[in-house]
Amino acid sequence: MRIARVADPEGRCFHASPAEDESTFRELRGSWSGGFSETGRLIAGARLLAPIIPVAIYAVGLNYRDHATETGAPIPEYPVLFCKNPRSFIGPGEAIRLPRRLRSDEVDAEAELAVVLARDCRNATRENAMDFVAGFTCANDVSARDWQKKRSGGQWCRAKSFDTFCPLGPWVVTPDEFPSPLHLSIRGRLNGATMQESNTAQMIFDVPTLIEFLSGDTTLPAGSVILTGTPHGVGMARKPPVWLQPGDRVEVEIESIGTLANPVVEGDS
Repeated sequence: MRIARVADPEGRCFHASPAEDESTFRELRGSWSGGFSETGRLIAGARLLAPIIPVAIYAVGLNYRDHATETGAPIPEYPVLFCKNPRSFIGPGEAIRLPRRLRSDEVDAEAELAVVLARDCRNATRENAMDFVAGFTCANDVSARDWQKKRSGGQWCRAKSFDTFCPLGPWVVTPDEFPSPLHLSIRGRLNGATMQESNTAQMIFDVPTLIEFLSGDTTLPAGSVILTGTPHGVGMARKPPVWLQPGDRVEVEIESIGTLANPVVEGDS
């Protein structure tokens, strides 16, 4: 099932599943922990929102071997964990705002598969990790590379946590819709040109391994989102580097999920 959050023309928010018409959705009842079912009501003229309001955003760096290589980093022995501000999320079509108060002129996009947790998760094992998963969505781990590399003492949180730096969407797709293990093509595009192209099977640490590691002696609350890393092709690694500019359009496309698209605009100072 595809589970979206939408706003109707009156501004009321619902969980819903997309119908054949892109602006029409089938209303859903239920919850992430208990599952969803259709009510039978159609919502016309709906606007897509971020599919979930994250309670926490955990992210994994350098989880594709070719991306680690292009950045000159060693292949990690353990998953490289950082956190993003949960308020950094935005939905499909919402604008990524380039930071101007804490200015960044080196903002980059990263196409990623995101995992949504349905219930609290602690000390999961590889064998039961998927039992905690509500579904998967597209994510863009937007990153201010000048803050990441030069101004944060080696910590990534500042560079990754500016407002609008975590687009999510267009919806969450439940695990029963996917083969196991996940082998999904993933692409990142900038103004229609493909920048990143890979497959989630190329992850160094797959989804069950990440959940097992992140939940070790640690409670991951229901409603958490896990970003699983990005493949090669990021703007930072290109010669010359390619940074996001006002007027750009960035897209993340993942097989069996869909496409998440966001414009880029000047931030406020």
